[in-house]
Amino acid sequence: MKTMMIGLMAALTVSAAPPALAKPVAEWVDQTTGHRVLRLTDTPGSASLYFHQNSYTPQGDKMVISTPDGISVLTLADWSIRPLVKGKDIQLLFTGRKTRTAYYASHRRDDGAGATTLYAADIDSGKVRKIATVDRGSIGSINADETLLLGQWAASDKPLQPDGTQKRAAPEIKQQFGQANYAANGPDGKPLSFAEAKEVRLNERLEARIPMEIFTIDIRTGERKVVVASTDWLNHIQFSPTDPGLIMYCHEGPWHKVDRIWTIRTDGSGQQLVHKRTMNMEIAGHEFFSPDGKWIWYDLQTPRGEVFWLAGYELATGHRQWFKVDRNQWSVHYNQAPDLKHFSGDGGDSEMVAHAPDGKYLYLFTPQAIPDVAGIHADNAADLIAPGTFGVEKIVDMRKHDYRLEPNITFTPDGKWMIFRSNMDGAPQIYAAEIAKTAG
Repeated sequence: MKTMMIGLMAALTVSAAPPALAKPVAEWVDQTTGHRVLRLTDTPGSASLYFHQNSYTPQGDKMVISTPDGISVLTLADWSIRPLVKGKDIQLLFTGRKTRTAYYASHRRDDGAGATTLYAADIDSGKVRKIATVDRGSIGSINADETLLLGQWAASDKPLQPDGTQKRAAPEIKQQFGQANYAANGPDGKPLSFAEAKEVRLNERLEARIPMEIFTIDIRTGERKVVVASTDWLNHIQFSPTDPGLIMYCHEGPWHKVDRIWTIRTDGSGQQLVHKRTMNMEIAGHEFFSPDGKWIWYDLQTPRGEVFWLAGYELATGHRQWFKVDRNQWSVHYNQAPDLKHFSGDGGDSEMVAHAPDGKYLYLFTPQAIPDVAGIHADNAADLIAPGTFGVEKIVDMRKHDYRLEPNITFTPDGKWMIFRSNMDGAPQIYAAEIAKTAG
């Protein structure tokens, strides 16, 4: 009996989770914007997911985050954090839209050859099960009913930096930015800025014409099906949040050189270009689905670095809406609130494509239509692009943030907070900003 009790106590000790954080690590009212900001983590290198990856439970009560030690669960009601899966090299991928499941890979990957094992962790119990082993390629999305995984594969894993520093960056660089610093010289032999050097490396990768595939894996059977095969650079793969059979992907490379945004069905049918460039140096990208899956939204510039829009394409009708964005409000990524009434923007620094002199803020955008003058409508008005502007509110002052780390804003499911990552305090941490302005 004594032996049994000792064993039971040992088991309880092993399974007991560390105490959750009782409150945010730091809290303040932004003196520039008047909005409350919370720092949610105290472990350097903590990160929320990429802006279009789902990190929330279907019920909207919890989200998953990455930490240097693995994966943790954040409870939105009280901001408490508890570990879910431990492992220094695992990669959090996304949460399910149907079940309370966090999906992750056995190790960090880009899109090259080599096997990866996918796991699913129950967000409440912590129970882990193996989903599939991907013999080649990496997984980027899961469909709305959680029956198919979406992946991409390349015949070789070419580093964007020719000397390989993109892959073997020093730990402090990886922790801060998740990548090496891009470096290249311009035609005059002088070093280019970070943003321009990245363009050079993107073009070199595109011109390598490496054979690639976008594929699905049936979670129930393990069957792998190729959806698209090409020597174009295929990237930014994502399933619709509501249609289990609809995929969006991009042709990667310098954006002014490629028609980037495409959709296709899981059976390979219905391949369609969403936005075709009609102007030299026009760019479109950082595409994402609306929360209800009815629209695709993307950063559009006509031309690059001069005229800025958040452009939308309605999947069912082909209708288009473009909202004008001022230079300082241009953002690395945009996102849409769950109620579809607002967008977020995470700003950018002066070296980025907009060269904004004062763009380092997080923004809340409210769409405003431009009406027909005097109620007089063109006969074909319904077939034309519907233009609009944004009402703009600054939410967080990001002037202490280094934009080589992208903030990647998401809205909480109740629409009351923006969650983002930042290095404003030094090392990357996770923050929340309250959308309602603090009284007084």
